[in-house]
Amino acid sequence: MMNNSALGRTWEELEKEIFTPEEIAASDLRVAIIGELIKARQEKGISQKKLEELSGVKQPVIARMEKGSTSPRLDTVLKVLAPLGKTLAIVPIEHE
Repeated sequence: MMNNSALGRTWEELEKEIFTPEEIAASDLRVAIIGELIKARQEKGISQKKLEELSGVKQPVIARMEKGSTSPRLDTVLKVLAPLGKTLAIVPIEHE
């Protein structure tokens, strides 16, 4: 938790004022998916360029996905995950 004394609020407090719970959940999900993609690539010990060769998805697209500067299409995510031995699954949402 970061507290910005100039604002007197934490990021989490400010985030809840700016974004809806649905927007926060969607963002958290994107971050989790991309985090898992990066982790899987690193565990396999392959570069983004090698992943391009294996998946057919261009390295700059993979880089933008990993930086979070783009919202990739589902089929693009699946193409990148397959050579990493991963896929997406539909599971129940865990409520706090």
